[in-house]
Amino acid sequence: MTTEISNDPKAHPTGNAVKDPDHWTTGDEPMTGAQASYLQTLSEEAGEEFDSSLSKAEASKKIDSLQDATGRGE
Repeated sequence: MTTEISNDPKAHPTGNAVKDPDHWTTGDEPMTGAQASYLQTLSEEAGEEFDSSLSKAEASKKIDSLQDATGRGE
């Protein structure tokens, strides 16, 4: 039996689930409300100032960094 692999990304919904924020097509848009809320919480826990002007991509990277710093990313 031969299994055919599809090039259709929808055929592999988790195949591209992790994408570098620098390559997001909407990365330059303002961060989402969920990102802002979580980033504010992480910033407080890390003793850092919350920057509400970050883009979606910048916020994602900052969240990753603060998760590492606070131990929440484990």
